[in-house]
Amino acid sequence: MNWQMLTAIGQLAAVFIGVPSIIYFAIQLREQTRERRQAAVNALTQQWGDLTRALHENAEFTALFLRGVHSFHELDAVSKLRSSAFQNRFFKNFEGMYYSRREGILTSELWGEIDRTMSDFLAYDGVQQWWETRKHWHTESFIRVVEAIIAKGQKPTAYSTYDMQQVVLPKDSE
Repeated sequence: MNWQMLTAIGQLAAVFIGVPSIIYFAIQLREQTRERRQAAVNALTQQWGDLTRALHENAEFTALFLRGVHSFHELDAVSKLRSSAFQNRFFKNFEGMYYSRREGILTSELWGEIDRTMSDFLAYDGVQQWWETRKHWHTESFIRVVEAIIAKGQKPTAYSTYDMQQVVLPKDSE
């Protein structure tokens, strides 16, 4: 056996050992990516649930929210602060979801759901009024997304069947 033959046998052995190792590595990498993506989606879902909990656990805040989406400007100072804090968390969640979409973590289908939800909220005058006061707290890229949704001029329908005359106002704002 000469050196050329030993080199050829060594290269052949490397192919038989190396190729399966590369395939195994690729499979593991793909699975880890899938697990990271699912963990990120689960975290976003958890954050969304934590945020919206304020709406179903606190009737006073729910009334404030409904009034605020119709007109942020008509809220008293304390109500504006409470509404603004909520809207800021709301839009920071949307912004996080937007960047998750850009990074390929959220699928197009999930982003479509988020886009429709944002469109529903942004159709309301009060949400647009708030946005004008706080959009500078967001990234330029996300601002463009929100501005494009507002520019569509969608009619507000998310709460259109709610009788605002029946909304019980918090006692301290009457």
